[in-house]
Amino acid sequence: MANTKTNWTAEDVAHRFEEAASTARRLPPVRVQGYFTLWPAVVRSEWERMSADERPKMHFQPSPAEVDAMLEVMRWVQWLELDQRHLVWMRAKRYGWREISIRFACCTKTAQRHWQVALQSVAQRLSTLNDGK
Repeated sequence: MANTKTNWTAEDVAHRFEEAASTARRLPPVRVQGYFTLWPAVVRSEWERMSADERPKMHFQPSPAEVDAMLEVMRWVQWLELDQRHLVWMRAKRYGWREISIRFACCTKTAQRHWQVALQSVAQRLSTLNDGK
């Protein structure tokens, strides 16, 4: 998915990171190939299903366009330093500022400033890439 936008803002970049984190959450789990079971599937009665604590998981897999957009954002991550990557991704996964500030051993305002600087650097790089095309 090519960038057609010319003027990127930090808010645009933050939104794309949130979409990428959402897409990553909806990807199917990675499983080890080659293992299988010969046990039959357990068929539960209606009453057993109603009384069960677990709910059936609704798993909507992302579309190919969403996966392409996520992979594009993953290329952007490589423009950031390691701490910036962790910070931006934690925020995209909707961690609270308190949790983020504890993880980075700084106050909330400092974590917010670092996040803003990281997003702005990605936005600036995207804008310059599109200006050159």
